[in-house]
Amino acid sequence: MTQSNRNFTAAQAAARLGVSIKALRLYERHGLIAPGRTPAGWRAYGPAEMARAREIVSLRLLGLSLAQVACLLDGDSGGLDAALAAHEERLKGQSRHIAANLIEVRRLRSVVARGETPTLGEVSGLIDADPRPGVGFGLPWPWGGEWFELGAIGPLTYITGPLGSGKTRLAMRVAEALPDARFVGLERLADDGEAALSQLAEKTDLQLRVQRSLDWLVGDGATRCRPLIALLVVLEAEGSTNLVVDMVEQGLDQATQEALIAYLRLRSKGERRLILLTRSSSILDLDAVGPDEVIIYCPANHSPPLRVAPHPASPGYEAVETCLASPEVRARTAGIIAMRPSEASVRPVA
Repeated sequence: MTQSNRNFTAAQAAARLGVSIKALRLYERHGLIAPGRTPAGWRAYGPAEMARAREIVSLRLLGLSLAQVACLLDGDSGGLDAALAAHEERLKGQSRHIAANLIEVRRLRSVVARGETPTLGEVSGLIDADPRPGVGFGLPWPWGGEWFELGAIGPLTYITGPLGSGKTRLAMRVAEALPDARFVGLERLADDGEAALSQLAEKTDLQLRVQRSLDWLVGDGATRCRPLIALLVVLEAEGSTNLVVDMVEQGLDQATQEALIAYLRLRSKGERRLILLTRSSSILDLDAVGPDEVIIYCPANHSPPLRVAPHPASPGYEAVETCLASPEVRARTAGIIAMRPSEASVRPVA
């Protein structure tokens, strides 16, 4: 069997396409692709299915929802212009960064042409320069003030850990330390999101942005609901570039969570940084974490937080894996809050 006509298993196809097996299942569930079956009933991706899947992956990278992808595959270009416009803005941002580097390279070449020697810092800065912000700070309670460096923060950072591990306090500290950032707590859901909805009613431009995002998410399988709208109001509001969002999955069903993280991943190509607290395996899908995304795990024993690579052999991976649960399981523990005694209530035993 030649390479051009061989069939691939789901795992092999996903690896070649650079997506997760779960993504392939999602494409199939939405009717975008129909893999064949082996005599034993296993999915088989032949040349036609692989070509189709590559088209889907490329269109997703452009920022199209699954519904928009389906329309485009059927010859309807609705929604394509907006996706291309967003992609153009991302390319402009990249070109500005490249142009700045070119100017610096030319400057250093002129220094060398004059017979002078640039500093090692100037030369190494051309390679080592990382435009992504990084933060360092003393850890808050329940830690002992140890110094913690988050390093360069990618477009998406996940903070997770068991109940009572201090992850919310860590997230709030990150929001304080990260320039132009703010913490978005669960108060966004107070009174069934009434505050967010009232804010939406007052601003026409915000309404348009939220509606556009909501349409994309619903087209990707999300359920239109108040918790989702309240979150979109926060995400689409003008103001802070960087957001730290507490329990981003709160109030959202599995399909909505899967659509949301796909949307945030596609939207995270610009300058905005999103730090998401989560314990949902649909939000933090370890098989889908990209190379620019960061996982921070807060241990139950209040050891310093760990930066965990999304690979089974990496330190902390199993702890993160066991901390996450499906939306169905998470729903059973909704409303459970880890209690800790206040300092005033702690009395020495006589």
